[in-house]
Amino acid sequence: MKSDFSYDLLIIGGGISACVFASKFLQNNISKKIGIIEIGRRLGGRSSTRISKKFKGWKLNHGAPNFNISNSNDNLLLKNYIDQLLKNKFIKIDDSELISLGDNSNLEFLKKSQFYCGDNYLSSFSMGELSQKIIEFNDLRDKIDLFFGTLIVDLKFNNNEWISISNNGDKLISKYLICSSNLLLHKRSLKILNINQIPLRKAIPENKDKKIDLLLNLLDRQSFIPRLTFLIYTNEKYCYKDFYSKKYRYFFLNKKLQNKYKFERVIFQLQDNNKLGIVVHTKDIDFINSFINSKDEEFFKQAIFSHFNELFRNNSSVNQLTCNEEISIMKWRASQPSGYAVPLSLQFSKKYRIGFCGDWFEGEGFGRVEGSILSALILEEKFKTLSNTF
Repeated sequence: MKSDFSYDLLIIGGGISACVFASKFLQNNISKKIGIIEIGRRLGGRSSTRISKKFKGWKLNHGAPNFNISNSNDNLLLKNYIDQLLKNKFIKIDDSELISLGDNSNLEFLKKSQFYCGDNYLSSFSMGELSQKIIEFNDLRDKIDLFFGTLIVDLKFNNNEWISISNNGDKLISKYLICSSNLLLHKRSLKILNINQIPLRKAIPENKDKKIDLLLNLLDRQSFIPRLTFLIYTNEKYCYKDFYSKKYRYFFLNKKLQNKYKFERVIFQLQDNNKLGIVVHTKDIDFINSFINSKDEEFFKQAIFSHFNELFRNNSSVNQLTCNEEISIMKWRASQPSGYAVPLSLQFSKKYRIGFCGDWFEGEGFGRVEGSILSALILEEKFKTLSNTF
């Protein structure tokens, strides 16, 4: 049944950036009502958790099992927020073992990489639950409506209001609109939504707002690093060769091994049921395309087992898989942004009552959770000056 919903503010995308913005916004606007639109089944976006319906008791953090904050510019806004998450025990320091695989591998170099530079943190729950805890902070959850399995397919701006049309036919009307996902701003939306004009461009024609024009022009040059994620559910007897009791263990492959085995990193995750889940990331384009074009998924899964066992054949910590384990494969709609980063000066258009946040903005957190959080905090600061217009 098609329905109409009205909000003071609507957020498209349910990743960590959206949740940070929503929480901070409601702390300063406790009388307002907001909605969050998310195509997935849960909050978190790429920093989410797969809670399998088929395999009970498993929670695998797949896109971002942990996150790192470099903050070399010592941004107090970001520092204070991370300190708040630590104080409330939403996150904790990640002291898991980090192992670099391959000849001439350099662990110190790896610790300066995008995955591990600065301070590393784990969610005290799961990554998906972290996003949920953030929006529940200060008992503000009843001020937020969540729409899961929902995709916005069309945008309109009429009479100083945003009208967002969902794939379900629902109409969501809001005074302000926030895009934490940039799908409706990017050319990739044309193929995904099977349309001939970028939704934001359709809502705001060219030459109507210089900020919007520049933002769309920059995003036209922004690309994404595609990834496949393999989630391996081991049997109850599978364990490490050595004694290791921490929740996570990270293995990173050097370039030579990435080219040979097609894996980027392998993350072991101890489950509450004491089983070991394994998350494997790949960004190898040929490998991804071979999966997309494959008509035999079972054959492809066996290839993953083969690559895994060959990679860890003589490893002192990791046992071989029996090849009878279960695997689920995730292909991300969009992965880590790459190339042109959008300047933070383009985050908000007062004329069109629209704001933007996410890891696709400039800064040392570009493409990472750090950028998602910081852009949300900065955008919320900008909204404080608009309190009298709500």
